[in-house]
Amino acid sequence: MAHEHDAINLAQGFPGFEIDATLKRLANQAMQDGYNQYAPMPGIFSLRKKLTEKINTLYGSDYHPETDITITAGATQAIYTVIATFIHPDDEVIVFKPAYDCYEPAIELHGGKVIPIQMEAPDYKVDWSEVKKAMTSKTKMVIINSPHNPTGTILSEQDMLQLETLLTGTDIILLSDEVYEHIIFDNEPHQSVARFPELRARSFITASFGKTFHVTGWKMGYAVAPKELMEEFRKVHQFNVFSLNHPTQKAFATYLETPSHYLELGEFYQKKRDLFLGALQGSRFKMQPSAGTYFQMLDYSQISDMGDIAFAKALTTKHKIASIPTSVFNLNQKDYKMLRFCFAKDDDVLLKAAEILNIL
Repeated sequence: MAHEHDAINLAQGFPGFEIDATLKRLANQAMQDGYNQYAPMPGIFSLRKKLTEKINTLYGSDYHPETDITITAGATQAIYTVIATFIHPDDEVIVFKPAYDCYEPAIELHGGKVIPIQMEAPDYKVDWSEVKKAMTSKTKMVIINSPHNPTGTILSEQDMLQLETLLTGTDIILLSDEVYEHIIFDNEPHQSVARFPELRARSFITASFGKTFHVTGWKMGYAVAPKELMEEFRKVHQFNVFSLNHPTQKAFATYLETPSHYLELGEFYQKKRDLFLGALQGSRFKMQPSAGTYFQMLDYSQISDMGDIAFAKALTTKHKIASIPTSVFNLNQKDYKMLRFCFAKDDDVLLKAAEILNIL
């Protein structure tokens, strides 16, 4: 619709600016140097080594590059493969709503049963007592996502400790979608599963180069887990992907040697968040600043009583700005009158969008 109506597109979550020329040069150089045939099935060792060093340094973990990490075709493929590996007919998987839209179809495709837990607007906090009630002898997996798409919220240390307590003594696998791990604001630390030994022992972490380095079209990510879990993951990965783009892996292995390429990402996106929210101060939207990701939720309940899908369509067709209605991520499409806007765009685009939103 954004394309059809020539609207500013703050809907789909991809950066609207160029990638680092250094990264392009490294990928091109790898091609020129002959890295154009199959890479090893789990990924090239230099990239796996650099990634485990990064994770272990940031979170105090002890992942091993040979056995505990696999390079994947983006985080979505990593998530799908975890689910395909472990979920069988009648297994139950706890999913927090609103939820990124790849989780549930993969669960259902493999015969699993989604056990949804709705987080309530505007804070979107997890009610851990509700999680405890939802756990049964059939619970095979819990999926978490922090920083969270679409709400922009993050899980706290206390959240992670409560989850750790709930899972202790069970055989439940934890799948932690951490694709926005480096996009956190206001000096808050990322509470990765890797920080918590009891959780780490039962968990997969999935991550994305596309989100971190503005290259969503390169479709490359990775999964991290203890050896015994990763061995099972690779049995599926071997036959649905086998190996990933070789020159791109070489480029990332070199690019990661400069930590500022990912450590400064939060500051970069916080400036964009603050610019966008600052420009909306005169609007009738209600807003809580995003704590992470490059998404901002805006509550339009003081502007219109239309459903969020209808309101998002009207914004696109009449006002030429596209957003995502968030009821589509909720249990039973519950409508909180919230729209999701992507602020991973050039500053002039964000200011022009705010100018439109301010007149509503």
